[in-house]
Amino acid sequence: MPELPEVETVRTLIAPHVRDRRIVGVTVGAFTGVVESPLPANPVSLLTGATILDVQRRGKYLIFQLDTGLWMTVHLRMTGRLIVCRTGDPAIRFEHIAFHLDSGEDIRFGDQRKFGRVTLLDEDHVASLESRLGPEPFDPDLTGPVLHPRLARRTGSIKGALLDQRLIAGLGNIYVDEALWRAKIHPLQTANRIDEETLARLLDAIRSVLGSAIEHQGTTFSSFENPYGEAGGNARFLKVYGRSKTDGTCDRCGGQLQRMVVAGRGTTLCPTCQRIDPSQIPGDDFDSANDVGPGLQMQGGKRR
Repeated sequence: MPELPEVETVRTLIAPHVRDRRIVGVTVGAFTGVVESPLPANPVSLLTGATILDVQRRGKYLIFQLDTGLWMTVHLRMTGRLIVCRTGDPAIRFEHIAFHLDSGEDIRFGDQRKFGRVTLLDEDHVASLESRLGPEPFDPDLTGPVLHPRLARRTGSIKGALLDQRLIAGLGNIYVDEALWRAKIHPLQTANRIDEETLARLLDAIRSVLGSAIEHQGTTFSSFENPYGEAGGNARFLKVYGRSKTDGTCDRCGGQLQRMVVAGRGTTLCPTCQRIDPSQIPGDDFDSANDVGPGLQMQGGKRR
């Protein structure tokens, strides 16, 4: 699933093509559910003729500001892509909607699994979306002491907490695993038992792995492409995610990487670098019968 670095890559590359460009037409394919709106009017009619003033990112959302006072959000979800091409070019794979610009270019949205959405919102609905998202990871006001009370009632795993967009916006499975490895925190660590100093280290790790991924234009394993149809280059810089089935060794200690399921998601970690006391594991968040660290095993989903 595209996460913050992938969405930021799309925003950066697509902005010069759409800024101050008028949408002269919109073509919707057979999957009409790709475009939606809580507003009473037909969203396609409201989009046609509007000028895109700017494109921003909030968490995993792209937000296009229109001169009509409305906003168009694009959520790529799992397999969504925004591609720049010339008007009249053949359709891209799994194309569902095309925005024809006055420059002679199109912005095409394709999505194999049909989970992605284009949504037209007014100011109130944009504010509602904003209220559902936590702070941005690079917000300088987000610190260990600020994050600590936000985790006070989180009795589940730290990985599950970080995947919740209400805590910090934009994180997903890839970069949570990477950040936890960098910060030497076990994914199963109970969220509200982590002290402020450790949380500060975790925030530094989050910013580091996200910054690297943005620099390398995102991570591609299967479907992510930038607006020019190119794969992201960050996969070769990952330290744990996706590596338990390849070389499987930790770059830091040389130990064997391990895969388990945490918070319903496939998770890779180094049980040597990311040690955990068994008492720190929330029982309702463990979903694996694998070893989770030296001297600690699970059997039938229970600690023993």
